Parts: sequence; C-alpha cells; structure tokens
Amino acid sequence: MSYERKYAEALSRVIGDELTVDQIEDLIEKPKHEAHGDLAFPCFQLAKAYRKAPVMIATDIANDLNDDLFTKVEAAGPYVNVFLSRDVVSQEIINTVLDEKTDYATHATRNETIVTDFSSPNIAKPFSMGHLRSTVIGNAINQIARKNGYDVVGINHLGDWGTQFGKLMVAYKKWGDEAAVRANPIAELLKLYVHFHEEAKTQPELEDEGRAWFKKLEDGNEEATELWQWFRDESLKEFQKVYDLLGVEFDSFNGEAFYNDKMDRIVGMLEEKNLLVESEGAMVVSLEDENLPPCLIKKKDGATLYATRDLAAAVYRHETYNFVQANYVVGGEQALHFKQLFSVLRKLGYDFVDGMHHVPFGLILQEGKKMSTRKGRIVLLEEVLKEAIEKAQANIAQKNPELANADDVARMVGVGAVIFHDLKNERINNIEFDLDSMLKFEGETGPYVQYTNARANSLLRKGNYDGSAFTGADDDYTWGVVTMLNAFPHVITRAHERREPSIISRYVLDLAQAFNKYYGHVRVLEEDAGKQSRLALVKAVTIVLTEGLRLIGVQAPKEM
Repeated sequence: MSYERKYAEALSRVIGDELTVDQIEDLIEKPKHEAHGDLAFPCFQLAKAYRKAPVMIATDIANDLNDDLFTKVEAAGPYVNVFLSRDVVSQEIINTVLDEKTDYATHATRNETIVTDFSSPNIAKPFSMGHLRSTVIGNAINQIARKNGYDVVGINHLGDWGTQFGKLMVAYKKWGDEAAVRANPIAELLKLYVHFHEEAKTQPELEDEGRAWFKKLEDGNEEATELWQWFRDESLKEFQKVYDLLGVEFDSFNGEAFYNDKMDRIVGMLEEKNLLVESEGAMVVSLEDENLPPCLIKKKDGATLYATRDLAAAVYRHETYNFVQANYVVGGEQALHFKQLFSVLRKLGYDFVDGMHHVPFGLILQEGKKMSTRKGRIVLLEEVLKEAIEKAQANIAQKNPELANADDVARMVGVGAVIFHDLKNERINNIEFDLDSMLKFEGETGPYVQYTNARANSLLRKGNYDGSAFTGADDDYTWGVVTMLNAFPHVITRAHERREPSIISRYVLDLAQAFNKYYGHVRVLEEDAGKQSRLALVKAVTIVLTEGLRLIGVQAPKEM
C-alpha cells in the first residue's frame, strides 16, 4: 500500500464522511520543497461542507491527526503537511524490495491482453535507423504493460506485399544471382530494385512486366509465390540479426500478405451497412461528420488499399486475441490514417476501437536534419549497433582492461546506449543522433546508469553482503534513495497509462543520481554494526535499477 493511501486513510478517520478515502488520496500532493514535508493535503474541497476557511480547516485537522507513521504534522496555510517517519518507512520500502526482488512494483495478473504493432520493416529493404524508434518504443511499451499485469502480444506487421515485389521478381530474373542473394540478401535485393528503376527510365515496358509479375503473385502462380517466399525468408533472417542484438522478440510476423484473404469480408460489411460510396471511380467511406477526408477502400481498378488491410487486421486481431488495448507504434506522419481507421471501425459498430491507440513518435535527426543517409547511402541500424559496440569495447579496454567478459559487457553497453538515448526522450520529440555522446559514462546516458549499477554490485562483492535486512536510517542521503525506490510502482503505472517509456528512463537516471549522492557521502563499507544494513540498501538499488533498465530493453552488467 502506498504512503499516499496510508495518509488518506489516516485523514479519513479525522475528516469523516465528507470525502471518500479514494477522493482524499486523489487530492494528496508532494510538496515542492522538502522542508514542507513528504505529503500534503489541500483543504479547499472541505470549505463548503465545514463552512470554514481552508486555513482554519487545515489547523483543525493538523491538531487532530495522530499516527505513528508521521513524525510531524503541521498546517501550512490551507494544507496539512506530514513528515513521514524516515526510520519506519525506509525499513518498510527497502525490505519490501529485498523480499519481492524483480516482482517489486509488478501488478497482479489481470487476464487481459494488450496487442502492440511495432517495428514493421519492409521486406527486401534495408533495416535502417528509421526503424529504431518504432522497434524500441514498441518493445518497451509491451514490457511495461506486462509489468502492469497484462498479457502482451507483439506484432511485427511486415511490409511484405505490393507491386514492388513484381518489380523485384523481374529484376531478379533478368539480372539476379542466387548465390549473391543468399550471401547478402538485403543488399543484393536492394541493388536489384534500384537497377530495375534505373533501367525503367529508358525501358518503361519494365513497369508493365513488374505489374504482370505481381498479378501472377496475387493469382497464386507457383514461381512467383516461391520467389516471394524466398525474398521474405531471407529478409527475415537479416532482420532477426538486428532483433537479436536489440533483444526484441515478437509473437507474430503476420504482415500485409496475411490479410489478403480477409479484406473481402471487410468490404462486404461496409457494403451491408451502406457505408461505401463512389468517389471519382473509387470506393470510399465518407468521414465528413468527423471532419476527416474520406477513407479510400478500393481504387478505380478494384484493388484494395492500405486502410482496407488495416481494417481487416484490426478485426482479425480482436477476434484472435480479444484485446482490451491495441497500440500502433507508428510515426506521427500517419496520424490521419489512424483517425480514419478508428472512425471506420466505429461506423462498423466495433466497440473495441475505444481501446485502440496510435502511439506516434518524432524523427531521428543528425545535425538537425532527418537522418536518412550517410555518405549518400541508407544508415543501416545493424551497422550503427556494431559501431556502438566497437566504441564500447574501446572504452572498456581503456578503463578496465582486465574485465573478464569484456565482449558481452561491450555489447550490453553499446546497444544499451543506443536504446537508452532514444527512450530517455519523450517519444513525440525529435532526437539528435550522436554516438559519441551516447556512450559517455557521465551525464544522462545509458552507460551512466549501467555504471552506477555495476558500482553498486561491486560494493556488494567487496562488502560480502550476506542478505541481511535493512534496519533503518534517517539521514538525508538514505532518504533520497528511499523516496526514489518508493516511487517505482507509481512510475510503472504512469509509464503504462501514458504509453511513455521515457518516464522509466528518467526514473532510473534519477535513482542513479540519488544513489551516487548516497555513495559520495555515506561510508558504505565501513566496518561497523551498520555495514550489512547499508549494503541492503545498495542491494535494493541494484534490483530496481536492473528491473527499470530491463523494462526499456537495456541490460545491466554487474561489472564494467
């Protein structure tokens, strides 16, 4: 039970029936200045019922409030401020962390499912830096939802359909080399695709050939299907290398092609409800009443569109997973598409749309410009991660050349630095990419938090921590750590409700800073009766730092 709740219950015994415990708890605030206490209750809402000024009500409540949890209760204008018993509270919080370990702040199982659609690269195209944000934000949102008690389903909605595959088939049959594609699938397929477009400038008939091959694929032609499946399989193998580096897993790789046989049903439902209207030869759903442009369902030639496929996917996912929430981690430029998608689902009578959310994010910039090319080519995410690992290896070789598992630690630090840099920013903001600054061991970086955790683990080893409980302390530095540990359950809830991983990232930074202040002022390893108790606090910090980092997809080495 939170201390806000305990304070609310104590207040309720004084206030009576004027406000419920829940209402009181919602009003409780944290004072801006430590000198004003740990928790504050504003009395404005009681003024009408009590027919008194809030200042007088606060004085009366402060005089009547008595609980062992508080060392001091005072009226400060219209507020009732309380000072928690540091000794009692620190013991409760730290020993709870030690008892519950990684389950600390984990919510009870809800038996409800959240589906998250994220990453979703295009088959036969490079996995570029542009895919990083969707991938790591979506992964973190899923981990945080699981911590909040939900079952989660991660869906990689692959871009594995469209006329580009017909063009790729033409290019492969004319200029391709099987061994080259098998040796380096993405690079070779991209080269073939670019070659096709270069040739098509002088041979426009190639475009017709591409459309013809895609038509073969749509019709189930054996050769076309085999080529498509091969391109898809080889691409997935390459993508998996990146996912393995990032530590990201999916429950489904059902991409665009999976919904080919599920769109007619959606079109039929729209027709039954008289929602389809003709517009310039195309079939659309009018969204004029929502002040949105019409949603295109079928083109003039009868071909279905992106929106049709997403409608089919939404219905299929709800029928398959019975989700209470579905998240689409897709760039902010797709905001209109999702407004249209959700509006059409509402018109079809689907209530589950109320749990569907577009989770937008900003761009990755380099020197203030959209990061898409470097030296005239696409910036491959795998290359960036490998470069980050190499730089981390160089740092470790310089700072700790005797480190036993240096390669593993370098991977954790290098990849973690890239992920943390992304997720320390609110997702809607653009972020500036600078690998050198990401890898610094000081400042607001992943390596700073990881190094703090490694330092804490080193203290546990040097002090031979024996698993003892925390027996209490009331100094400011201990209290700074304790209040941060106490905040973790609330942080977990807030990060989930806002679908905002940066809340976790900022939290672990703050906890690391609080611990480093503690370490700088308290002689943790001093040989006295309190040593094991102090190490118990250190152990609690390592538990929460490691778990906080895990939730955003960052590993926490015990040595660095």
